[in-house]
Amino acid sequence: MLALTENVTEIVKQLTQEVPEISALRIAAEPDGQGLSVSPADQAVADDQVIEQDGATVFVDQTASALLDDKVLDGTVDAEGNIQFALGQQA
Repeated sequence: MLALTENVTEIVKQLTQEVPEISALRIAAEPDGQGLSVSPADQAVADDQVIEQDGATVFVDQTASALLDDKVLDGTVDAEGNIQFALGQQA
């Protein structure tokens, strides 16, 4: 299962506190199968894997879940408030 870093859990918690319509982030495979998208979400879609960690929730679609099973998601926020995500291999 995808693991989340402390940075990502803090980013998700902050987003959900600042924007009441958002309850989680959702990671989904792009239709062309060549990438992943990360977007705010208010609820899971059928067959989404739900990851809850330290008060943060991330939904992962079924295709992305298989790709991310052995990965860890990290994130940073730059000086302008832009969020960037990175994937790493679980130890």
